[in-house]
Amino acid sequence: MHNDKCDQNFDAIANKFEKNIYGTSKGRLRHELLEYHLHKHVDFSQLNSALDAGGGTGEMSRVLLDNGLTVTLSDISQETLDMAKVKCQNASQLTLLHSDILGLPDTQYDLVVCHAVLEWLNDPFINIRKLIAMTKVGGYFSLSFFNKDAQTLGNLLYGNFDYVKQGMKVKNQVRLSPNKPLEPRVVLEFLRDQEVTIINMAGIRCFHDYLKDPQMQQTHYEQLKESEITFGDKEPFLWLGKYFHILMRRES
Repeated sequence: MHNDKCDQNFDAIANKFEKNIYGTSKGRLRHELLEYHLHKHVDFSQLNSALDAGGGTGEMSRVLLDNGLTVTLSDISQETLDMAKVKCQNASQLTLLHSDILGLPDTQYDLVVCHAVLEWLNDPFINIRKLIAMTKVGGYFSLSFFNKDAQTLGNLLYGNFDYVKQGMKVKNQVRLSPNKPLEPRVVLEFLRDQEVTIINMAGIRCFHDYLKDPQMQQTHYEQLKESEITFGDKEPFLWLGKYFHILMRRES
C-alpha cells in the first residue's frame, strides 16, 4: 500500500464523518445531485465495472451496486471501509481495498468515481492522472472536489474578511475541513492536456449553503433540490457550487 502522510485519513473519526456529512441536508443534497448527474449522462446498462476511489463509507458504492455494477471501493481509512462493508452488506459484487489512490493496482474500469477526495490529498493532480489511466478507453470518469472560489465567496458573504485576506489559512486545521480546496478553472486547464473529453460540468450545492434562512435547507428541501438541478449546470451558477463536478470520457 502506498503511504503518503499528507493525505487525510478519517480513522478515529469515521462515525463523526458519517454523521456530519450524510446525516445533514448538505451531505444528502451533495450525494443526490451527484447521483442525478451520473444517471443523466451515463447509461449504466452499458457498464460492468466501477471504481469508487476514496469512497469512504460507501454511500456512492451502494448506488453503483444497485445499478448492477461490480464495484471496487478503496480508501486509506480502515474504519470507513468497515462501515461501508456494513452499509453494502451481502454485496457479493463489492471488493474493498485498503489503499490510497496511488497505491491501487493498475486495473481499468468502465466507470471511475472520485468524489470529494482531491481536497484531502497532498498532490491532487498526480492522483487525477492515475485515475484517468484506470479508466477504460470509452469509459467514464466522474470527479468532484471542494471549490476554492465558492469557499472564498462564502467567507466573504459571512463577513470573514480578515480570514480571506490571510489566504483562508488557519493554525489549527479542523479535521473535517478540506485541506486543499481547488479552483475549477485550474483543474479544467490541467484536464485539457489529458486524454479525456468533458461531457458535463455542474456546481453541487450552488444555493443551499447561501440561503438567508438556513432552516429552509430542511423545510424547503425538495424545492431547493429542484432549483439545484435546474440551474446547477448552467452559467453562471455552476461556478458557485460548494463542490464542482466534472464528468468526462476517456478517449485514448
